[in-house]
Amino acid sequence: MPAITFISDSGTTTVVDATSGDSVMQVALNNMIEGIVGECGGCMSCATCHVYVDDAWAGKVGQAGVDEQAMLQLAVKPSENSRLSCQITVGDDLDGLIVRLPESQF
Repeated sequence: MPAITFISDSGTTTVVDATSGDSVMQVALNNMIEGIVGECGGCMSCATCHVYVDDAWAGKVGQAGVDEQAMLQLAVKPSENSRLSCQITVGDDLDGLIVRLPESQF
C-alpha cells in the first residue's frame, strides 16, 4: 500500500496508507485530513483540493494539464508545484509522496 504524507500549513505531518487507483484528494477525505475540502467531489471544478507537491516528487506526479492549470488560477496562492489533488492518481510509484497543504482553500 502506498503511503502519502500530508503536511499542513502549520507543519503538522500526517502519513496515511492509500489505495492504488484513488486520487490523493480521496485519500485525504477518507483519512479526514484537515485542509482538503473537495467540494466538487473530484470533478475539477472548484480548486478546493489544492496541494503543493514536494519538489522531490514533482517529476513523478507530472505537470497539470491545461484544464487543471485554469482551475489552479482560482486557488489560494498557487505556485509552480501546485496541483489539484483530485487529479493525482495514487499508484505504487507514488509510495512516499509528500504534499503540503495551503493556508486556506478559499
